[in-house]
Amino acid sequence: MKVISPRIHGYFDFLTVFIFLLAPTLLGLGQLSAMLAYGLAVVHLIVTLASDFPFGVVKLIPFTAHGWIERMVGPLLIAIPFILNFSDEEAARNFYIAMGIIIIVAGMFTDYQAEVRDRKIK
Repeated sequence: MKVISPRIHGYFDFLTVFIFLLAPTLLGLGQLSAMLAYGLAVVHLIVTLASDFPFGVVKLIPFTAHGWIERMVGPLLIAIPFILNFSDEEAARNFYIAMGIIIIVAGMFTDYQAEVRDRKIK
């Protein structure tokens, strides 16, 4: 059941960027987890703007590849507090686990093939 269209997914992508930018201040994240959040905001924005979907500017990354990137990022976000050894920082650990789960769920419900199907019809 793929109920999230590429356009709606794009709105979620920009929301994700803002959440990563705001989290260090709002949650009082430590230096490493805050720098990681800022870095992820930049990377997520670049991937969004470079993807071939309604909000893409340069359209270098096929939207299906965008989906595969997120399929890898979601589980990695859940593991990252343990990998980078800041799992004892409760706010940071919970933030990254929550963001990982949100990205996994959004990916499960996004129709990454919609752009390909639409081009074949045209």
